[in-house]
Amino acid sequence: MRPEPLFSLFASVTSLPGIGPRISQLLKMIAGENLVDLLWHLPSGLIDRRYAPKIFEAKPGAIATLTVTINQHVPPPNRRLPYKIICSDETGQISLIFFHSHKTYLKRVLPEGEIRVISGTVEKFGQDLQMSHPDHIVTLAELDSIKAVEPIYRLTQGLSLKVLSKAIQNALENIPDFPEWQDPA
Repeated sequence: MRPEPLFSLFASVTSLPGIGPRISQLLKMIAGENLVDLLWHLPSGLIDRRYAPKIFEAKPGAIATLTVTINQHVPPPNRRLPYKIICSDETGQISLIFFHSHKTYLKRVLPEGEIRVISGTVEKFGQDLQMSHPDHIVTLAELDSIKAVEPIYRLTQGLSLKVLSKAIQNALENIPDFPEWQDPA
C-alpha cells in the first residue's frame, strides 16, 4: 500500500487538461497511464534554439531563430508545388517553404508587412536560403513561448511533440511539493 501523499502521482493522465481518451491511449503506449509514468518519460534529445543570427549570417544546416519581416506570399501555380513566403531583415532574404499548405492559414499566421520570429532548420537551395515548415512562428510579443533549449521525446503516430510536452509540463505543475524524506545525516 502506498502512502497517501503519493496518491496524486498515480492519478490517470486523463486528469490533465486536454488529455482525452484518444490521447491517453497514445500516452499509455509510450509512457504509461499514470502521471508518474509520464514524469519518467525522459527526453531522448535536445534542440538548441539559442542561435539567432541575422539572415546573412545564418548557416545552412543549422537550427536558427530569426526575426523577419514578411514581404510577399507566392502561391504555387499548381498544388504539386510548394507555397513560398518571401521574408527579409536588414541583411538579406529567406524563403519559407510550405508543402500541402492552406493559403488562408498562412496569410493569417504570416501577414504581409508584419514582423514574425521563426525557428527551424536553415537550408540552401541554389543561391537562396530557405526554411521548410518552420517549427515555430510567433509574434515578437510571443517570443518567450519559444524555449531556448527544447526537449525532444520519443513519440508514436498521432502524438505530436507539442501535445506531449504540454502534458508533461501540466503533470509537473500538478505534483505536490513533497517534504524531504531522506535523513540529512
